[in-house]
Amino acid sequence: METVVSGIRPTGNLHLGNYFGAVKSFLRMQDEYNCFFFIADWHSLTTHPHPDNIRNSVKTILSEYLACGIDPEKATIYIQSDVPEVVELYLYLNMNAGIGELMRTASFKDKARQQLHISREGCEGDVEKEIFNEGNKHSVSAGLLTYPTLMAADIIIHKALKVPVGKDQENMEMARRFARRFNSTYGVDFFPEPASFHLGDKSVKVPGLDGSGKMGKSEGNAIYLIDDEKTIKKKVMKAVSDAGPTEPNSVKPEPIANLFTMMEIVSEKETYDFFNEKYNNCEIRYGDMKKQLAEDINKFCAPIRERILDMAANTEYLDKVARMGAEKARESASKTLNEVRQIIGFRPY
Repeated sequence: METVVSGIRPTGNLHLGNYFGAVKSFLRMQDEYNCFFFIADWHSLTTHPHPDNIRNSVKTILSEYLACGIDPEKATIYIQSDVPEVVELYLYLNMNAGIGELMRTASFKDKARQQLHISREGCEGDVEKEIFNEGNKHSVSAGLLTYPTLMAADIIIHKALKVPVGKDQENMEMARRFARRFNSTYGVDFFPEPASFHLGDKSVKVPGLDGSGKMGKSEGNAIYLIDDEKTIKKKVMKAVSDAGPTEPNSVKPEPIANLFTMMEIVSEKETYDFFNEKYNNCEIRYGDMKKQLAEDINKFCAPIRERILDMAANTEYLDKVARMGAEKARESASKTLNEVRQIIGFRPY
């Protein structure tokens, strides 16, 4: 089977966007591919979290992955920091990466701007100029700069052919570039170039509750899988809406289209059709629609929520899954790394 690799930063609970945008596909992938799903705790160090936060966040993601149905007997679920081989490959990739190409990545510039409190407006040189400013020289970490090489190491250490990604195409192109460069530098055909993919005709974009964009943790517009019924209802009832259409079959403005998109994802087709007809007839009552949407979201989340709580309480099982995942991931990674060491000219372990 072809190998698939996907990682997630442990930055809080999973939300509906995570589930329908990624995890739901993972449940199919684990039956069709050789899957490696990792929790990227090394990547989280760019934001300098407290050690307790790292441990708790890793436990949260692991519990929620398992509660959603990812099976450790089918897929390899592991914690990134349990596989030190990745860091050695990261070193080798950095030796062939250019500072200029890393500094030109949009993701680095965006994150550097945030850390330096620079507006997007103005010339592109502002970021580079401020990074090398004597007073700011420690404000942007080398880890942030080399984020793409660590991500590439995560992927190609398992010789992955496919990576399920959304809009993060830039880092995927960097991973392909570093795989290609290693092969070219050492005159080998060793690393395959991983490709982005998703199952189905198109990726699912779950909208947020603030009227625009997609659901996200940092945007504060998310419904989490762990949210209880009361919390879900409160969030949905506060979702952005308007006064309603004034003409039949009106085009839905974005905030309203988002509500209907959410209903299309979690509700029965008959429910969606009922409220869609009410909208087209200018008879929509958003309060009724939101109440129904909250009920349907809770109906979906309730069994997952119960399993999350059960998983989180079973520390012994979580440790067992983490150990098993680390063993399987290290077996794959060490095989690749030994071959890499020989190609470069080092002795294998």
